[in-house]
Amino acid sequence: MSDLGHVLILAGGLSYEREVSIRSGRRVAEVLRAAGVDVETRDADSTLVPAVLADPPDAVFVTLHGGAGEDGAIRSVLELLDVPYVGATPDACRVAFDKPTAKAVVRSWGLNTPDSVALPKETFHDLGAAAVLARIIDRLGLPLFVKPSRGGSALGASMVRTAEELPAAMVGCFAYGDTALIERYVEGVEVSVSVVDLGDGPVALPPVEIVPDRGVYDYAARYTAGHTEFFAPARLSPEATEACAGMAVAAHTALGLRDISRTDIIVDAAGKPYFLEVNVAPGMTETSLLPMAAEAAGRDLGTLCKGLLELAATRG
Repeated sequence: MSDLGHVLILAGGLSYEREVSIRSGRRVAEVLRAAGVDVETRDADSTLVPAVLADPPDAVFVTLHGGAGEDGAIRSVLELLDVPYVGATPDACRVAFDKPTAKAVVRSWGLNTPDSVALPKETFHDLGAAAVLARIIDRLGLPLFVKPSRGGSALGASMVRTAEELPAAMVGCFAYGDTALIERYVEGVEVSVSVVDLGDGPVALPPVEIVPDRGVYDYAARYTAGHTEFFAPARLSPEATEACAGMAVAAHTALGLRDISRTDIIVDAAGKPYFLEVNVAPGMTETSLLPMAAEAAGRDLGTLCKGLLELAATRG
């Protein structure tokens, strides 16, 4: 058995990504048990604080996606309870979780990111949706990609190829958040680069190339087996692979992240990478990208998760 003792996995929550979170938590629990770790899984509900106070874990692995799992809230509670956890601090989470803010930070570090505009729902109501949408197209051109400024799993996200498609995309986006990020769409190879830091500095795992069968990596493509083809490592040139790894590590560092992150990138036809967004609680399901990257690197997922927990426990 591990020297860790009692480990708690947080999974579930009340975000739109609850089911994905439960699957991530189940997978992490399985690989940790296989690595000899004593694991307990709990939901983030009213029983959590009393349970932690009654039996404090040596460390917590947060597999909550969206909302409180990634905006720093649950991590603030864990810090109030003096419980160490894997992952970024609350302040870093708040910055990374808000996509327009994260884009501004990485751009200030010199990283490429598609031109975009972030606008709240009230702006369209107050200024007139038609006039605002027309100006967005004039400024950014077509095609566009629309997504909520917060959240993940591509919920509320859609491709816009014509001006006529933009109003419906905005309505779909606002169903999942009050602010929309409208981004110039960059045609190219979509890859995801996971970063891990076991105490010796952040290291990029091999990039995973994403090829959805319908052309868009939406919720169904992400979590339905067979809807997306993955290549790990990605089919990139050595130069593009190195550039993507450097971008993911730079984003991890610029945003003040810790332990683990996953950066989504588009590589254009010239091999130039563009930062899209970063995830502070990467999915760990059977179809998630970090486990694929770990396998491509020849790293056992259970050993990796155990190492992250052991590192977190030293901060307790």
